[in-house]
Amino acid sequence: MGSSSDVPALRRGLAVLRVLGAHAGPVSAATVARELDLPRSTTYHLLSELEAAGFVAHLPAERRYGLGIAVFELGSAYLRHEPLERSATPLLRRLVDRVGHNAHLGVLHGNESLYLIKERPAQPETLVTDVGVRLPGQLTASGLAILMHLSKPHVRALFPAATAFVDRTGRGPRGLAELRRVLSTHRRRGWAVEDGQVTAGFASVAFPVFDHGGRPLAAISVTFRHHCEDGPCGQDWPGLAAEVRATATELTSRIGGRADQPD
Repeated sequence: MGSSSDVPALRRGLAVLRVLGAHAGPVSAATVARELDLPRSTTYHLLSELEAAGFVAHLPAERRYGLGIAVFELGSAYLRHEPLERSATPLLRRLVDRVGHNAHLGVLHGNESLYLIKERPAQPETLVTDVGVRLPGQLTASGLAILMHLSKPHVRALFPAATAFVDRTGRGPRGLAELRRVLSTHRRRGWAVEDGQVTAGFASVAFPVFDHGGRPLAAISVTFRHHCEDGPCGQDWPGLAAEVRATATELTSRIGGRADQPD
């Protein structure tokens, strides 16, 4: 049990997180100190402790601080509870009935896609994706749909080194520069696509679900059989993507989010 003297430090730490969360991107320690009227030494100590716990990410090259993965995971854990899942389940069921393919609701857990809900058609196809399964986020359509709306520093924090780029089928980005090009392509298109990157012979399309601040918190995806020959695969299934987008947009509305997300 901590003493009552720990409470002010806790409050200050939470205040630091609120300041970081209120800004569109990473900020300097001086900005945090100024907005909270704290001594710089105290500010650096709080940032160091929060960084050690994973709640703050330090970007040395920019001399700035942003929210860490632990904050994202905490938010994802909250959103995995009943409000998101209860609202999503009937929408996914209707989506499956319309398109006849498996549909999922997924979130990013660190740099992995974590599947929360899976709805199957009357004649389901065997997939590796299932509730509780984690897959490399840069390979899945649902992971890419979320990543393409995150800031560059956030993406870099999730994929800090080449070892973060797990390969499954020989397809998909293998480094940060390639991932950024892929995300740029998906962003221009408006939805995410993966073709044989997770499992050969299957493809997926996905669209994000946004929170009240226009930030991506989850993604809805549809997965179906499709064999892509070796080399670039150019299909992006706009008709199917329109169905997924409509479902994701409705879920965004139901949870009080806004789909007119910032660029």
